[in-house]
Amino acid sequence: MKIYSADGKLMNQFGEKKRIPLTLDEMPKQLINAILATEDDRFYLHFGVDPIGMTRAVIGQLIGQNKGGASTITMQVARNFFLTREQTYIRKIREIFTAFHIEYLLTKDEILALYMNKIPLGHRSFGFGAAAQVYYNKDVKDLTLAQIAVLAGLPKAPSTLNPISRPDRALSRRAVVLQRMLVTNYITRDEFEQAINAPITAEKHGAIIELNAPYAAEMAHQEMIDRYGKEQAYTGGYKVFTTVTSKLQKSAEHAVISNLLNYDLRHGYRGAIKSLRPQANRNDDIKIAEIDPLNVNEINAALTAIESYPPLIPAVVTKVLEQSIEVTLVNNQTIIIDWQGLSWAREYINDDKQGPAPKLANEIVQYADVVYIRENNEEFALSQFPSASSALVSLSPDNGAIKAVVGGFNYKQSQFNRVTQAKRQVGSNIKPFVYSAALDNGFTLASLVNDAPINQSNDITGVVWRPKNSPPVYSGEIRVKRALAESKNVVAVRLFREVGLNKIIPHLASFGFAPDELPRDESLSLGSASLTPLEVATGFATFANNGFLIEPYIIERIEDSFGNIVYQANPAIACDDCSQFENNTQLAAELDPSSESFANTETLQQQTITKEHPLVKAERVISPQNAFLITQALNEAIWGADWSLNPGWQGTGFRGRKLNRRDIAGKTGTTNEAKDAWFSGFSRRIVTTSWIGFDDPSRNLGSSSYNNNLDKNQITGKEFGAKSAQPAWISFMQTALEDLPVEPFMQPEGIVSVRIDKQTGKLTQRTDKSSIFEYFKVGSAPTEYVTKDNSHDIFDNKVESEEIF
Repeated sequence: MKIYSADGKLMNQFGEKKRIPLTLDEMPKQLINAILATEDDRFYLHFGVDPIGMTRAVIGQLIGQNKGGASTITMQVARNFFLTREQTYIRKIREIFTAFHIEYLLTKDEILALYMNKIPLGHRSFGFGAAAQVYYNKDVKDLTLAQIAVLAGLPKAPSTLNPISRPDRALSRRAVVLQRMLVTNYITRDEFEQAINAPITAEKHGAIIELNAPYAAEMAHQEMIDRYGKEQAYTGGYKVFTTVTSKLQKSAEHAVISNLLNYDLRHGYRGAIKSLRPQANRNDDIKIAEIDPLNVNEINAALTAIESYPPLIPAVVTKVLEQSIEVTLVNNQTIIIDWQGLSWAREYINDDKQGPAPKLANEIVQYADVVYIRENNEEFALSQFPSASSALVSLSPDNGAIKAVVGGFNYKQSQFNRVTQAKRQVGSNIKPFVYSAALDNGFTLASLVNDAPINQSNDITGVVWRPKNSPPVYSGEIRVKRALAESKNVVAVRLFREVGLNKIIPHLASFGFAPDELPRDESLSLGSASLTPLEVATGFATFANNGFLIEPYIIERIEDSFGNIVYQANPAIACDDCSQFENNTQLAAELDPSSESFANTETLQQQTITKEHPLVKAERVISPQNAFLITQALNEAIWGADWSLNPGWQGTGFRGRKLNRRDIAGKTGTTNEAKDAWFSGFSRRIVTTSWIGFDDPSRNLGSSSYNNNLDKNQITGKEFGAKSAQPAWISFMQTALEDLPVEPFMQPEGIVSVRIDKQTGKLTQRTDKSSIFEYFKVGSAPTEYVTKDNSHDIFDNKVESEEIF
């Protein structure tokens, strides 16, 4: 089973047996000749059993010469498919009669094709297509005669004649094959001499992975097992084409890895992996000259034993200068790391504290330390494996197609897919859904809510609950839209109280959140619910697509070993009037014309159309007016409607402005004690959620007390959603939006825009910076005009921090 990206890049392969099915026409003539000459040169003349061949084999054994085997290719097919390899007369008789029956049912070419595609050839390869890839990393058409002869000699005993484990025996067997080809006039004497003198060049090769997307491939792999069962999934020769595109997947990998490393470096250096001369570190009086010098073999052995996690590269410190070091890699390459690549490495004390800034290189590393380094902007720097974890998922809000998924820093190190398996508290990422419920229950974006501290005493427990804003700054009466943009905690609580738990829970459930898993108390308004990043992204997609609940999916289509489409995804589409779309392939191309998955796919579209998939319409769960209004508030969280006149005011997602796109919206999220940080945001055609935190629930993201020299844009202080999670979102969306045209969020019917006073939310006739145009559902706009002068600037308080509940 092979898993591909939407644009045809191999992501992984699974199964106990490696197969690359080929037709007889796709196999080189010399390979066919080698098989016939070695295994059955009278194949096209006999009827399944070859009396002449048997006689010749017996005579050959008597005179000590190899005259070919007694078993025909048809008999070998019979044995490999239906019988055991036990050496008994009964089994041989069964083999002969089964061969007769096979010859009756199939043509000679069909029998030969079965043999060449199914014969076991070692290292889990079955058939010559797979063997060519495993031993030589080639297609069969690209094999040399010498390589063909090696493979043609394997059917007799693939384990003992294997060119990897037994090159000496493979060499001898190759000579036999070449001799048989020469005797039967399949090759000339010159071809024979050239091939027999060629070296044995076989090496074990895995699948040629063209796109590193292990978490996505595993999701598709598991779905195939659920769909077909393990045995059928592994042996059916399926080609599975996912919805993931290589461009976006590569961008997602880069975004998550870079962001995790930058977070980790902000929190200090935890020390070398190990030391090859630990005594040098224990005794400061020992000089380098007194230490046994490292040699190339020792360095290579040490580095070979260290796992490599790209972009991290294992290295050994071989020189420590005043403010630079020299490191040696496994290929004996030496690299100088200057002070810019070292000075970040304050000592890690805990998640909230780092040691003083180092002044000399020997305060950071010692001679013979084994460390990780990485390349950054064409310069090398000291690095380390990050202790935090992260995840990012991006999907189409129009049909749920997953475009990119990264479930952790490195799949080899941890197969736990945090996109689908990690349920984490979502913090303020929950607020848009609470505000959505408020808009359906009497509130507008201009409604005033009291932004003031809350003190609630529980008469039974005696505990006082005091939810606070972060930072603990309060604005008094504040408009709903601005409160969401600034992520005011106490406003979310007050809205929750006004709407009521019995209305909030069903409303949140309409976004796909399991109601039984939602806390049934006011902490829900501040994000105490635990959701996966995929669930969060799915919820935000409802705002992006004007109110529809979509179902995420990752398998677009499945082909059998002959290229026939045996499954084609038919996702529910987010559309009111879907009649203009004939099928989902055409729809997807129209919704995302820049997508690589629909470039040059005329054949695929024709195949899909013939399937006559009925179009499925997604369920509408909120009104288009509700979705539009929340999107406007989330757009303000990034851009701020007042930003041009009041640059000191900004929403919590203001860093998203660096994308220079007005058609985006998003929301930060940070949980209690900063154990989790989120950013979820979207344009009309793509929605993405980024999460960062620790797998160990006892740890939190903490604070950093210095600026990371490797990233001048990083800020110091407390870690929160905008600082810890949003950079990965921004990095990914820079790529994701490149090929998507600017597409403003369209104002639906039933929405009006009126000028209001910023401070009171009432109508105003002023046109200065005290007023702003706001959107309302028809019939919900204010009817009263403001009476006092509110022309003063009410946006003097700069919001610099993020929300905590």
